[in-house]
Amino acid sequence: RLAEPDRKPNARPFSRAATNMVPKPYMELGHIGRTLPALTINAPRQKLRPYALAHRCSRLYHSHDYAHPTPPFNPTESAILSAGLSHVPAHGFTARSLNLGAQDAGYLSVSTNLFPSGAFALVEYHLVTQRLALPNHFQRPAISPSTNAPPENIPENIRSVALRRLRANVPIAHRYDEALALLSLPANISTGVRELARLADEILYLAGSTTVTTAWYTDRAALAGIYASAEVYMTQDKSEGFIETEEFLRSRLEEGERLRGGVGMLGKWMGMQMGGLLDGLRSKGVWI
Repeated sequence: RLAEPDRKPNARPFSRAATNMVPKPYMELGHIGRTLPALTINAPRQKLRPYALAHRCSRLYHSHDYAHPTPPFNPTESAILSAGLSHVPAHGFTARSLNLGAQDAGYLSVSTNLFPSGAFALVEYHLVTQRLALPNHFQRPAISPSTNAPPENIPENIRSVALRRLRANVPIAHRYDEALALLSLPANISTGVRELARLADEILYLAGSTTVTTAWYTDRAALAGIYASAEVYMTQDKSEGFIETEEFLRSRLEEGERLRGGVGMLGKWMGMQMGGLLDGLRSKGVWI
């Protein structure tokens, strides 16, 4: 009989029953479940709801195949913030507007403690609600599943959706520099960047974009930069009806479209040259 290997005094032999200590959702993850027992063998039993693990893996992409997530603001927050936003033209993005909004909604002023970020909650509410309102005015063009080709008028669609969102700032345009100042604070930068990225994604989605290559990222980054510059331009625009701001946005979008086309042609040209080089090397007997 072979001698048993040395064990530590408190060690216990591995048993099949020990796998019962692994939460059931882990065992239902296919190849992942086969590796987790060895990592969690001594972990205490956890009482997880059936969909707890799936809830943690929240989606970070836009898909029309799934229902929209729960609203970002509960009814109380929405009532206070929407009422407070009506005071922004007179009092700006300030704590006073927030307090007046709480009073108009029938709450005590102390209710503003629901918003740790203070007046920035008004800015975030404006950004989120105006983005979520875009699908009420635009419907994504029909895309053929067989070709997945975008509509021919996608540049015009992008301009229409972006202009619609920009015009939502008109009632508070004279106060929007205060919103930009709050967005520039270190504690609020991540929220502002995240919301700008979501807006760019929403605009391209409603316009009919079907890009699935690396251009998916560059298109959204470029559109986000163009739209952000238009908002800054709008705070300095004194023209009637903000006509100059709209022209600024149109010209920047046209420049971006020309640049995008140029980059695309450059990429195709480089691909053709590289393909020709590889074919030439293969014809010389080089194994590639």
